[in-house]
Amino acid sequence: MASTTFSGPVTSTNGFIGAVTGTVTGNVDATAGYIQLRTATSVQIAAVANAVNTTGKAAGTIVFDTTLGTLKIATGALAADTWVNADGTTAVTPS
Repeated sequence: MASTTFSGPVTSTNGFIGAVTGTVTGNVDATAGYIQLRTATSVQIAAVANAVNTTGKAAGTIVFDTTLGTLKIATGALAADTWVNADGTTAVTPS
């Protein structure tokens, strides 16, 4: 089961509309036709102290690398855990 932390307006299937801040656990359905991914530059992804590595990182977290135009997937939750390109070609270990 996946989980994510977010903040923003939400409309539920049972009619609730409002702002929700917190962690969602379960399946997330992008009924609007898209999902918005976290973004970071290659330099930010490679920096162990950057927020992309220290806040909300978990195994399976996906980040869009705006420098290279690639998706990277975290292999673990620690700030120094490796990011691997979605196609498996490149890995970046923050330092």
